[in-house]
Amino acid sequence: MSNPHFDPAALFQDAAARATAFRRGLSGRLQRPEQGYAAMLARLAGPTPESGTAAERVIAELASDMEPGLHAMAGARFFGWVIGASHPVGVAADWLTSAWGQNCGNHQAAPAGAAVEAVTAAWLLDLLALPEEASVGFVTGATVANLVCLAAARGEVLRRAGWDVEANGLFGAPEITVLIGNDAHTTVFSALQLLGLGHDRVRRIATDSEGRVRPEALAQAIEASPEPVIVALQAGQINTGAFDPFREAIAIARRKAAWVHVDGAFGLWARASRDRAHLATGAEGADSWATDGHKWLQTPYDCGFAIIRDSHAHRRAMTALASYLPEVAEGERDPSHFVPELSRRARGFATFAMIRHLGRSGIAGMVERHCRLACQMADLLRAEPGIAIVNAVDLNQVVVRFGADRPPEEGDRLTLAVIARVQADGVCFAGGAKWRDRWIMRLSVISWPTEAEDVAQSAEAIIAAWRICRVG
Repeated sequence: MSNPHFDPAALFQDAAARATAFRRGLSGRLQRPEQGYAAMLARLAGPTPESGTAAERVIAELASDMEPGLHAMAGARFFGWVIGASHPVGVAADWLTSAWGQNCGNHQAAPAGAAVEAVTAAWLLDLLALPEEASVGFVTGATVANLVCLAAARGEVLRRAGWDVEANGLFGAPEITVLIGNDAHTTVFSALQLLGLGHDRVRRIATDSEGRVRPEALAQAIEASPEPVIVALQAGQINTGAFDPFREAIAIARRKAAWVHVDGAFGLWARASRDRAHLATGAEGADSWATDGHKWLQTPYDCGFAIIRDSHAHRRAMTALASYLPEVAEGERDPSHFVPELSRRARGFATFAMIRHLGRSGIAGMVERHCRLACQMADLLRAEPGIAIVNAVDLNQVVVRFGADRPPEEGDRLTLAVIARVQADGVCFAGGAKWRDRWIMRLSVISWPTEAEDVAQSAEAIIAAWRICRVG
């Protein structure tokens, strides 16, 4: 039977030692899980426990049982998706967050959690050069950030049309026209689906070779669209890293008083860098912005930001009312007024810690370093015959195609073969995606520990895999 009087200090120390050992071993382990889903399911499956197990044994077995199925996502040679590497400072703050056990549902119950969000929100707006009057909701990630922003957009454009969607729903409401680029990220479509606006009833706007919205196509669509209108733009296309032409697109959207939303899950952080800020010039003219902390800010997961210029529209869309919830006095900020949840993790602590640790210069320097490393990766790969870099490497994304001198179908086969070989070798991790109906390898340089030698080692491994596959 479990001992209810175990020593939590010893348990925490043991967990910390195991976590530290895992992190220290990242550079020497394969950049992939040793066992896949089916093997892990077979390893872990069993009947529901009928009696308890000692706390120390539970943690020891958890660590050993999960080890084979853990990915080296926090490693220096992980390029699979656009995700950060959970910086140790953020992880340590996140451990404290869990130990403190604060439910950041309201400012009276969790004054420290609410206050740190208020302070960190102001820092985020400053770092990203966004309007200081905007409100910030601390959410799980860019998926929910897009949902929150588009919920505020839905409510406000309908309010202008004389309809209270928060009270009356969409039944009988004026129809909203949603204009969105043809290469927008899937999470925006998911948010529209959840909001009752549909992922297929949108009007898709033609894009250029990098995935940027074509202004002339947006202008034509705006002229043909009845109000109310929502326009969704993006900062950082998921494959190419491209940015929509914000100044021009937003000016066009204003012809119909449209609400303009920017999905900037990773690309919005270019605004924190002097060298790359020009890529997102004009984005400050939008009405809402979604971005992640667990990408370029390197916080642990469960960290995103819904940023909305009109805080009243933000609160109308999110605020839950009940007699047991505290009233908000002048000058106070209740965290629950800006997110969908009442009970939730105090996400502000890790964000606060990471901004304190890196500072403005550290964040800018990291963004700039990753962009330089992406260019280095592209240069090393394109020098090899048969490898093509498909995108303009302006940010941190590198789109690679193998068999560039072969027929398209053969290029697809070779590209998939190289991806599989690279993943099996485990020197680095790279994923695949479809771009313009053709398979590509997508490399995302965004992990804080990645340096030039990691890029060189990874490029060498990718080229070696290509040389094997092209003759196989």
